[in-house]
Amino acid sequence: MKKSFGAKILAFPAPVWCVGTFDRNGKPNVMTAAWAGICCSKPPCVNVSLRKATYTYGSLMGKKAFTVSIPSENYAGEADFFGIASGRDVDKFEISGLTPVKSELVDAPYVNEFPLVMECRVIHFHEIGLHTIFIGEILDVKITREVLSQDTNLPDLLKLKPITFAPEIRTYHGLGEVLGHAFDLGMPLHLKNEA
Repeated sequence: MKKSFGAKILAFPAPVWCVGTFDRNGKPNVMTAAWAGICCSKPPCVNVSLRKATYTYGSLMGKKAFTVSIPSENYAGEADFFGIASGRDVDKFEISGLTPVKSELVDAPYVNEFPLVMECRVIHFHEIGLHTIFIGEILDVKITREVLSQDTNLPDLLKLKPITFAPEIRTYHGLGEVLGHAFDLGMPLHLKNEA
């Protein structure tokens, strides 16, 4: 029997994405967002949901551009800090010792040390309640060569080592072992269904 928890955000896992923006004075800022994900494949788009109270919200509304930098496990502390401090009060890049790099395609910075970066322009936003969801079209993805698979030339998640977040529980986690390939693990059931 399952226990009812009511209407809660107990969906696992949530990504740990660091959203980069420039404020109206051109100061680079970054904040960690877990309410995020892929939302369209053509055109390739991601979504991030932010509260109006965040400093990043104002920058996103002003610039209509952002980056997503995906930290690896060894930057979990910095990613957590990016979600604790406000860019209104501190220079998060200076305090963390990490490097902002201006995107080549949008008016936003990304975190140089993080292995995967998406450069996005805002194409839609919608206020839902406490959060506003921003849809960003991915204009480019940049990936550190060391985390690419030699076989596929795509990211190897065991090298990338992205971190995830457990909502409500408030813990960070790494990824586990490979369970199998998509469109392969379920094939025996598919073939059984077709027989």
